Amino acid sequence: MPPVPAARGMATMRAMSSSNRPFDYVIVGAGTAGCLLANRLSANPQVRVLLLEAGRRDDYLWVHVPVGYLYCIGNPRTDWMYQTEAEPGLNGRALRYPRGKVLGGCSSINGMIYMRGQRRDYDQWAELTGDPAWSWDDCLPHFLAHEDHWAGERPGHAAPGHDPTGVRAGGEWRVERQRLHWPILDAFSQAAVQAGIPATDDFNLGNNEGVGYFEVNQKAGLRWNTARGFLKPAANRPNLEIWTGALVERVLLEGVGGSQIPIAAGAAPSEGSSNPAWRATGVVLRPQGRGEAVTVLAAREVLLCAGAVATPALLQRSGIGPAEHLHRLGVPVRLDAPGVGGNLQDHLQIRAVFSVKHTRTLNTLANSLWGKARIGLEYLLRRTGPMSMAPSQLGAFTRSSPAHEWPNVQYHVQPLSLDAFGQPLHRFDAITASVCNLNPSSRGRVDLRSADPQDAPLIQPNYLTTPEDRQVAADSLRLTRRIAAQPALAPFEPQEVKPGVQFQSDEDLARLAGDIGTTIFHPVGTCRMGRPNDPLAVVDTRLRVKGVAGLRVVDASVMPTITSGNTNSPTLMIAERAAAWVAQDAA
Repeated sequence: MPPVPAARGMATMRAMSSSNRPFDYVIVGAGTAGCLLANRLSANPQVRVLLLEAGRRDDYLWVHVPVGYLYCIGNPRTDWMYQTEAEPGLNGRALRYPRGKVLGGCSSINGMIYMRGQRRDYDQWAELTGDPAWSWDDCLPHFLAHEDHWAGERPGHAAPGHDPTGVRAGGEWRVERQRLHWPILDAFSQAAVQAGIPATDDFNLGNNEGVGYFEVNQKAGLRWNTARGFLKPAANRPNLEIWTGALVERVLLEGVGGSQIPIAAGAAPSEGSSNPAWRATGVVLRPQGRGEAVTVLAAREVLLCAGAVATPALLQRSGIGPAEHLHRLGVPVRLDAPGVGGNLQDHLQIRAVFSVKHTRTLNTLANSLWGKARIGLEYLLRRTGPMSMAPSQLGAFTRSSPAHEWPNVQYHVQPLSLDAFGQPLHRFDAITASVCNLNPSSRGRVDLRSADPQDAPLIQPNYLTTPEDRQVAADSLRLTRRIAAQPALAPFEPQEVKPGVQFQSDEDLARLAGDIGTTIFHPVGTCRMGRPNDPLAVVDTRLRVKGVAGLRVVDASVMPTITSGNTNSPTLMIAERAAAWVAQDAA
């Protein structure tokens, strides 16, 4: 699996910084958004682009083998190893909170599911921000701009195969069908239809209601991360520098017109409507997070693409955030922006486990050396079988109760079971039907723990802290039981192992959801965009940080509300839009 060509090392960092020659654009974070931005901006040979990544290259075998997520999540080689604080809604539990620490970011360790979300998500963004540019109809072309769909050009999808000349439609983001099916998952799909969920073969046309197999970001049985899709084709451009092992400590801010006085974000309209008080002029970083600091200058813009956890932390370290919190940590306040770190949203999955009979699942297929050898040989010879699996193969979108106007829950169904992620598979055949609330009303925060960049931030998702979210959790578990009781699954004699049929009341089921729920790795919203007069909006609708010239946030943190499904491809769409706006603003 060819990695991105070698990134520049520490000697280059020092040499470049000592020259004091600024780059035009400095991109912080070579994850989902950063790789696309680096590709698009460096396509103009007249500009110099620097892409900074705190992690390492994506030359680790398990990044590219689909089942390798098992070895990448919880591995400090590829994961920041974050944890949440103890969560009241989870009955005092803290969760592991994986985030990619490698070229490609979370696209190198995630579930590879291609999902845009629902039309209503983007139309709601347009309404909340007052900008019709974020409506579904306006966003769809920016999904298609980089899509490389296995089925070819058809309504809602782009042609397969990227044409770098731009003569033919089709992009770099490969979307394929999965390379295996499971009889037990086929039966679950039939049971879902019997329970009233329609069958679908495409979740990505604006209304994702239905049950079917997920499409995945893979190519010929290998993970297709953004480093391979977007960065590798651009990596040898002479105007693009890629530095790995570069931990950014803070953004350099310079007062505009001599101003050095902290201001309130609510009083500082976006760059497009007024003169800001500050300008971002570069970043300060440390190679491998240690040793001598390196200053890098940006003549045009600094673009933060570090994600919904690291981006608000970096802004706060730079003095942009809630003033009271920054004062407590001894961070000089440049911009009192209370919205930085707030509005955290995530999808909490509730994992129901059912034992099954008269079929094989991964639990027993992989419980012997011979079984593991057969799985490995199949993948080696044909790039198929369990090693080509996404973590979840079958999906469904539906309503947790008739009270909802639209699909408000998503299923990820797996032919396996375990007590917790990272633990051994059970020794009996079983399936896991994980269900998440697509539109949680609970809101959390990400904040600095200290001013030290090496300290992990405080992550407080506040799961299940509203009556609405607890009701959806209880209703979802009942819906899962209803699907499991349908005739299509009867030959497999499903028996509920987790949470257990003894739990029946709303109160019991909501409490049990707190015991067994876990993140599905979709944090968003912590630097949300909004209207100019919204004091909690961190960026405007072109993603420029309010009150700071030359600084833009381009990642999932800008989402005002979470999308109805997996968040990786919506983040790419956001980066596609931002790349066009950056180029327009420079013209």
